[in-house]
Amino acid sequence: MKYLLILFFMLSCTVESKKNDEIKQDKKKSLKVIDNPTNKVVLSSEIVWEKLNPARGDKSPQAGTVWGDRKGTVPTGFLAKFVDGFSSPPHIHNVTYRAVVIKGMIHNDDENAENMWMKPGSFWTQPKEKAHITSAKGEENIAYVEIDHGPYLVKPTSEAVESDEQPINVDVSNLVWLDTNETNWITSDKNAEISFLWENKKDKGMRGLFVKLANKFKGVIESTGNAFHSVVISGKLNYILPQNSEVKILDPGSYFTSQGDANHVIETSKEAVIYIRTNGNVIVN
Repeated sequence: MKYLLILFFMLSCTVESKKNDEIKQDKKKSLKVIDNPTNKVVLSSEIVWEKLNPARGDKSPQAGTVWGDRKGTVPTGFLAKFVDGFSSPPHIHNVTYRAVVIKGMIHNDDENAENMWMKPGSFWTQPKEKAHITSAKGEENIAYVEIDHGPYLVKPTSEAVESDEQPINVDVSNLVWLDTNETNWITSDKNAEISFLWENKKDKGMRGLFVKLANKFKGVIESTGNAFHSVVISGKLNYILPQNSEVKILDPGSYFTSQGDANHVIETSKEAVIYIRTNGNVIVN
């Protein structure tokens, strides 16, 4: 009886594995041909930097808009750069923001909190009108910052307002990664993984996630959202533009985007992590 149960279990696993393989094959076959691709790329070297707080002179952090308009009212993503040893005075912002460490180490918390240095790949949120400080340590310190609407302003703590919204700091070591056996957002068998970070159902299902692509990954990220913004957090990848098959080399801080159905053809020479903000589905093939 014992051996029959083992045999039954093995057969069940085999059948289930075949079903999963069939599902993956069906998904791969369903890859759409996009007649008028909207894919665009912005290299990190093309980012235009300016002082985030000119009043602080050389000590001011620098900001480089990646997409949107930081000084306008639309959703926006931008890079923030801090010098080694930077520490801001206590302050607030008029809008809530999310951020990902790209280079160096960054601390963001209440002014009385002990330093918790977040390494590259760490994620944090800062609620609007809540007092905090931001510090940086490293030769080069860069974070990707994202707001749902602008403008992004720095204000004194005298205008702070208490709310139920709390800041969140997630160190890179505490991220939860899902592979092809744990989520149907991945059909690739090339060691791709996803970590879901946040979702705002009130904002047309907008969500944010990390996608980790293994060394020598060669595949496609399918996207369906009318909003799709992706920033390279670590590693390096070759991005093939569908309009002319031109290969763009994307390093940390580089960006690619699309509207509507799109195929993002990607190859890696080493492990890479990208951050995605979208209101559609994402399938890694």
